[in-house]
Amino acid sequence: MWLLYAWMNGKIEPGKRFQEIMFSCASCRNCVEHCTLPKIKDHLLDAFTAGKEELVNLGTVPSSVRDCLTHAYSHGNLYGIPPKKWDDWANGLDIETYSGQDYLFYVGDAGSFDPRGQIIAASVASLLKKGGISFGILGKEERCDGNDVKAMGEKELFAHLVEQNMKRFHARDVKKIITLSPHAYNTMKNDYPLEGVSVFHYSQIFERIIDHFTFTPPDSAVTVTFHDSCYLGRHNMEYASARRVLGKIPGIALVEMDRCFQNAFCCCGGGGNVFTDILGGGPESPSAKRIHEASETGAQILAVTCPVCATMFEDAVKSGNLENRLQIKELSEIITERLL
Repeated sequence: MWLLYAWMNGKIEPGKRFQEIMFSCASCRNCVEHCTLPKIKDHLLDAFTAGKEELVNLGTVPSSVRDCLTHAYSHGNLYGIPPKKWDDWANGLDIETYSGQDYLFYVGDAGSFDPRGQIIAASVASLLKKGGISFGILGKEERCDGNDVKAMGEKELFAHLVEQNMKRFHARDVKKIITLSPHAYNTMKNDYPLEGVSVFHYSQIFERIIDHFTFTPPDSAVTVTFHDSCYLGRHNMEYASARRVLGKIPGIALVEMDRCFQNAFCCCGGGGNVFTDILGGGPESPSAKRIHEASETGAQILAVTCPVCATMFEDAVKSGNLENRLQIKELSEIITERLL
């Protein structure tokens, strides 16, 4: 925080290391929850976002941030992959294009292009179908929701993405949206001018349909601990849905980490970090520390409801050689494995 203050008051120049520190902010609100200075705590995240906006305006951002923002502008996604591949994740799943179904299923960048995210998107969509949810997708017409673009300080590009997405939603008369990513849920719920449109994270829909499923009687209990995604938890106070779902699956014993709910430790993939890798990995990385916390509970599975969290934690498990102690599984995968 002192660096930000000193730079904004002309006391230091924004060198490379300063830029990296600024853009390593994951926009997780953890600083807000734990700040002991009441006069500034509610403004901390806004201050960092404003600092990043100024660096973007000056054209002095890390090259990885610049590349991500260029991809979002040129290709409509942070990976820089041609839009014609946006619905490749759905190949063979017989998922309809949105044409007035009850819900639009918005998959987002990570679910559409990240290999792990694609698996999660397919798993969630398949379970929604099995649960009788009427939904469709935009397919090749989908574009970046802009949450991480905003967190990286590119507010004009964010406004452009919002405008374009709103046109797509209005053209199709979308009334209800299910998002795969908590990042998309956060920005559509809080930043988009979606009057008359309801936004849900898929875990909230699972809570509605979980009683419709029949499960195989378990041979033994499996211990699971749950990670609170920052954009569901601290940003939107959604802590209950996934836990209620897990609580209704036979053979699941849910245990909590010491840091959970509003005190949960961030995976630090937010704020674009999963794309820019400014923080990097290693035993001192936030994701490695979070994996250690999960392992300490004695859980066999760390459950997640975010494709970014899944990617960050699976990388941390591999780099820490913990594959034999802890599995990372997404909520729909846990449900599907136990269906009769």
